[in-house]
Amino acid sequence: MTHNEMLNKRAKHWDSMKAFLETHRTDNGTLSAEDDAAYAKMETELEAYSKEVKRLEQQEKIDAELAKPTSAPLVGAPSAQDAPEKKGRASDEYRAAMTTALRSNFREISDIMQEGVASDGGYLVPDEWDKTLVKSLEEENVIRKLASVITTSGEHKIPVWTGKPAAAWVDEGEKIEFGDVGLDQKTLDAHKLAVAVKVTDELLQDNAYDLESEITNVFASAVANAEEDKFLNGDGTKGATGIFDETNGGIVAVISTAKSISADNIVDLIYALKRPYRKNAVFIMNDSVIAAVRKLKDGNGAFMWQPALTAGEPATLCGYEVYTSALAPKDKIAFGDISYYKIGDRGTRSIKRLGERFADEGMVGFIMQERVDGILTQREAVQILKFTPADDNS
Repeated sequence: MTHNEMLNKRAKHWDSMKAFLETHRTDNGTLSAEDDAAYAKMETELEAYSKEVKRLEQQEKIDAELAKPTSAPLVGAPSAQDAPEKKGRASDEYRAAMTTALRSNFREISDIMQEGVASDGGYLVPDEWDKTLVKSLEEENVIRKLASVITTSGEHKIPVWTGKPAAAWVDEGEKIEFGDVGLDQKTLDAHKLAVAVKVTDELLQDNAYDLESEITNVFASAVANAEEDKFLNGDGTKGATGIFDETNGGIVAVISTAKSISADNIVDLIYALKRPYRKNAVFIMNDSVIAAVRKLKDGNGAFMWQPALTAGEPATLCGYEVYTSALAPKDKIAFGDISYYKIGDRGTRSIKRLGERFADEGMVGFIMQERVDGILTQREAVQILKFTPADDNS
């Protein structure tokens, strides 16, 4: 028995002793002779458990001592003296200067802020803020969670195979033919996405108010929805191209003319996707489609939908994970490897104030913005099921 197991056993025994006292005390608050003897026996057992706990503690100490290597590894965090010095937007000074600037309505600008001047005005947010924002976006945005993200400093061209190389057996000296395979390019641009927020003068001046968290949370929530809409439905105009876009998104492989989705539709969709892409494939569908999909059964009468075993994990459909979004089309389901969707983050996020625009309201306006784009680099990596929603009366 391990030390922890013995501790748990002793704890349970102690709980039993306390419960025994609560249920066996007389009206005078004492125990009868018989119950007193029984409790004394329980005390003896508790003492025995405690002795065994000490033995096991000693045993673990000796085992740990004997297991020590002859030269101890470095397990502690590097000291401040050994740690590399943080500079620019990664430094604590820049982060503190940004907070001061925000609280003073950008009237108090430290010299270090000059290292983060954005090209189109305002200031780049500190590194820690940017990491928090990106993490929040990944948590709230279905596609960011599954796609491949590229950080760029300018327009980024992505190489894309326009065909698929094929191998062929050839005789010695025979000419090797090249298939109809080429290399095309798709461009990740820098579309601007901005969020404007207003904060009262009182909150800005209140040092107990966590201004950093509030601004990053508001920005992340608003941007996540805007990003997800474009990553799903965008046509490339003033933003990303989505996986459901008819021209550059996934390929419509299955079309159902019925007013409901069938099990056969789902099976056809799965096998419309080529085997190499099925390894990491997932379903993406609108929340409103779930009710119909959850009722589907296979040929043996078993439900094709399997709920998640762990809270926070996605459910599965035919063994593949299912992700839902209120922004996905209500008449389409996507199935594919979303890692072939590339998101281009142009640099870091920036923040600027709106001058005296809301001064008469006793508020200060701030604009946070990012430049981002997204596109599916291999259309065949995502297959689409198109159907007529049951509530569509058109």
